[in-house]
Amino acid sequence: MADDHESSPGPPTTAILFGATGDLARRKLLPGLLHLWRSGLLPEMRVVGTSLDEHDRDSFVQLAREAVAEFSSDELDKDEFEEFATLLHWAPSGTEQLVAAVKEAEADCTQPHTRLHYLSVPPSAALSVVHQLRDAGLVEGSRIVMEKPFGTDLDSARSLNASIHEVFEEEQVFRIDHFLGKEAALNILAFRFANGLFEPIWHRNFIDHVQIDIPETLGLEGRSAFYEKTGAYRDMVVTHLFQVLAFTAMESPVALDPQSITEEKYKVFRSMLPIDPDDVVRGQYDGYRAGDGVDPDSETETFIALKCFVDNWRWADVPFFLRTGKQLAEGQRIISIAFKEPPKSMFPDGSGVGEHGPDHLTFDLADSSKMSLSFYGKRPGPGFRLDKLSMQFAMQDTDWAGSGLEAYERLILEAVKGNRTLFTTAEGVERLWEISADLLADPPPVRRYAAGSWGPNQIHQLIAPAAWRLPFEREWRDPS
Repeated sequence: MADDHESSPGPPTTAILFGATGDLARRKLLPGLLHLWRSGLLPEMRVVGTSLDEHDRDSFVQLAREAVAEFSSDELDKDEFEEFATLLHWAPSGTEQLVAAVKEAEADCTQPHTRLHYLSVPPSAALSVVHQLRDAGLVEGSRIVMEKPFGTDLDSARSLNASIHEVFEEEQVFRIDHFLGKEAALNILAFRFANGLFEPIWHRNFIDHVQIDIPETLGLEGRSAFYEKTGAYRDMVVTHLFQVLAFTAMESPVALDPQSITEEKYKVFRSMLPIDPDDVVRGQYDGYRAGDGVDPDSETETFIALKCFVDNWRWADVPFFLRTGKQLAEGQRIISIAFKEPPKSMFPDGSGVGEHGPDHLTFDLADSSKMSLSFYGKRPGPGFRLDKLSMQFAMQDTDWAGSGLEAYERLILEAVKGNRTLFTTAEGVERLWEISADLLADPPPVRRYAAGSWGPNQIHQLIAPAAWRLPFEREWRDPS
């Protein structure tokens, strides 16, 4: 990343969107491509959309216009849409039609274009798209972006990777995790490795435990049939939370380049102990079984909390607690580092020390990108009464607030440039399924929980004697 800064423009690019009329394309991909083009990060770009839906170029442009109007928050992008629309092309379903549409899109290009194939399609359709690209002769020199999940267990992941590698080299494959495209995730690397204050204490001698907590208020409207075959562990933990864990736990890379960072992430995965089913709580919100395509006796989890360990010199015996689920009380995305409390207190009873738990360093992974460090301080006045205080930083407090890229925008740009820092490798995916084997073979029972709660009550036994950071006792401060 040091030699390929995201502020530098990407090469001339043709983005080929499979599933171009779907929800992801409308919400994220089409507005994101417009922003990358308008901001000068992908100035020489063509976009070819294709899907199983019946469209022509005019109707696809209209779909993109409506998507930008509804989902883009950048007024400058909206003002430039009509010029961007001239770069949009449509390929009806079929290999010959795809080839013709790509040739038409690039007909007036004066330089060779890097082709980025974005597979915004169901996992069951991914290999058919890969084979279509092979038959169309659109593989050489191109890159392919694949959405999660990457298999459903070790055998399926190995089979999927082997089939992909029959057509694409591993260096061409970009398995996307939008959590790693967020400013806050990247800020973890800056926070740890650019500051002499924090790196020495990022260690089992000072850290009691780590929480990665990503509850969601959304249910599964329209996605129940898909989710019934997947569940929260496959959908969120393997593909998202473990990736965030790797950024949190990795050793310092020898350089800030894709290969060095990828190597350190894989070392974390290789050091993780197999997930013990006794350290897992699975839940299902009331009403899930009434969804379309859901078995009335379904045991699919919509909630999961677990304890896992990175068994290396830095993290031995430090538990990592992960939690995510649907229909929970709040939508949050936090990493919370709980530091060990002093071994002995010199403060008198009633001083308040220890009443509010350990000191925490908290990263908010939401787009606003916030951090907080909590600690004890003396309350002004006579006596020695301690209160919990905090220092907070928010991206919105700085002059940089308007410079950030949305996660999908950053990941598209990095994929176009061939920068694999923020993407998952085949061996990394397979290792995560390997440590999941015991859990998938013998999962604990599903516990019911009420929609709008924080999940089954057993989550408190899982983390005891510590406590979950969410819900927060104190809200983030509003600087305004």
